Amino acid sequence: MRLSGKTALVTGAAGGIGSAVAHCFAAEGASLILSDCNREGASVVGERIEKKGGGEATVIVADVTLENEVRDLFAEIEDSFSSLDIVVNIAGGDVEPVADVEAIDYECMSRNLDLNLKSCILSCREACRIMKPEMYGRIVNMSSLVYRGGPGQFSYSAAKGGIFSFTRSLAMAMGGYNITVNALAPALVDVPMFSRVLGKERWETMAREAAARYPLQRIAKPEDVAKAALFLASDDAAFITGQILEISGGARL
Repeated sequence: MRLSGKTALVTGAAGGIGSAVAHCFAAEGASLILSDCNREGASVVGERIEKKGGGEATVIVADVTLENEVRDLFAEIEDSFSSLDIVVNIAGGDVEPVADVEAIDYECMSRNLDLNLKSCILSCREACRIMKPEMYGRIVNMSSLVYRGGPGQFSYSAAKGGIFSFTRSLAMAMGGYNITVNALAPALVDVPMFSRVLGKERWETMAREAAARYPLQRIAKPEDVAKAALFLASDDAAFITGQILEISGGARL
C-alpha cells in the first residue's frame, strides 16, 4: 500500500472530493485526520472508512477561514500524532459563481479569497512548521481549471490562480526539506453540492453540456481527483514539485 505508515490530513473532508480523497488514502494504508467545519459530515466519512476496515480516522473540527482555528487544528495534530506526512487542502468553494464584473460583491469576493486562497496559505504555513524538522512532507493543494480564468468567476478564479502561484513559491522554498508541494486543477466534478445548490434539473443540464465539450465526453468523478491526489501524495511523485495537474478530461485543450 502506497501510504502505509503515513499520517495524512484532509481538509474539507465532509465534501464530495474530500471524502473521496479520504477513502482513497485509507485504502492505501494512511492514518487519517479528517477536518471540516461540518462535524457530522466528517464523522460520517470517518465511520464509513472504519467500517470498511480502513483503520481509525480522527475528526478535528475547524473553520479554515479563521487563523486561530487553523493554528488550533495543527497544534492538536502535533500533540496527538507522532508525525504529519501528508496534507491535502481540499476545503474551498465558490460563493459567487456567476457575476457581471460591475456587480462583483465585496463580501462575496472576500469570502472567496478567505475560503480558497487564505485558508490554503494558512494550512500550508502550519504544515511546514511541523514537516520541516522531520525533513519530509507531501502537500497537495486544490486549485481549479479556472486558474486559467473563467468568465463570471472573477474572485474564485483569482483565488485558484493564487493557489497555483503560492504552490510554486512554496515548492521552491521547501524543496531543501524534502517537502513537495503540488496542486490539482479539476474541471467540473460530479459532487452532491451542485445538485443541492442548483437543483437536480439545472445541474444535470450543466453537467451534460460540459461533458459534450470535453474530449472524454464526461465530467469528472470525485474518485478521478482523489486518485490524482494519491499519486502526488505518494512517493511515486517524490521528484515532482511545484506543478499543477489538470484533471479535465481534455477540457480547454
